[in-house]
Amino acid sequence: MSTTADPLATLASLPGVADSVDSVRKSVDRVYGHRIMRRRSNEITSEAALRGARASAALSGADWALEEVRRRTDFGVEGEPRTVGAALRLTAEAGQLLSVWRQSPLRVLARLHLVAASGGAPQEAVGRPRLAGEPVDEPLVELALPDADEVAGRLDGLARLLLAGSEAPALVVAAVVHGELLALRPFGSYNGLVARAAERIVLVGSGLDPKSVCPAEVGYAEQDRAAYVAALEGYVSGTPEGVAAWIAHCGRAVELGARESTAVCEALQRGAA
Repeated sequence: MSTTADPLATLASLPGVADSVDSVRKSVDRVYGHRIMRRRSNEITSEAALRGARASAALSGADWALEEVRRRTDFGVEGEPRTVGAALRLTAEAGQLLSVWRQSPLRVLARLHLVAASGGAPQEAVGRPRLAGEPVDEPLVELALPDADEVAGRLDGLARLLLAGSEAPALVVAAVVHGELLALRPFGSYNGLVARAAERIVLVGSGLDPKSVCPAEVGYAEQDRAAYVAALEGYVSGTPEGVAAWIAHCGRAVELGARESTAVCEALQRGAA
């Protein structure tokens, strides 16, 4: 990243990023301007949370139908049920951590992993970055794994960057948080779920999506896992083109999440007519 006072703002000047930011803003505004949102926003938020959790779990290998997620309660079983349960818990927890995020992003990341891995991973490895030699279970992402020292240094750098504040648009900040966490995979498990939950916190806390009704996770799943991994590879490359493409991919995911909630609004409106 740049050594300027606001490196995130520098990323916002990459070719195409401004267009992505503008497109996202318009998509979000359309949802918030819907007449159903003005009357039944709590319902839209709840539905967006469920759909976002389902999609995040799908990206982590547990691709269940939405109705299956609605009806199931046995999320403590190993394998896919535990992944879906972790995604649901994270979605519920993320909204409670906004004030802490502004003071200590690393505390929030530790909390998110603790919530996700509850009852699963060895307890001594839960809620802290991995140590040298500890394995990582992240089947979707097969990029080279940074060592523990690099993880610690880059996490500290990310936290300092966030605490310093930035003039960059929320989309850029959220994309960097998401991309860094997936690139680093700082925990032994559930890094994808944690990365997407952290992105959600940034989008909500920034005021771009204060009611959390634009589930980007839905958009990532809709664009498919292969496109997600390819975009991440661009981010990890560090090239201006690769980083810009990742930010654009994240932006498109938010737009698709906004479209999903707009469809929910339309369905509720038809039902009320």
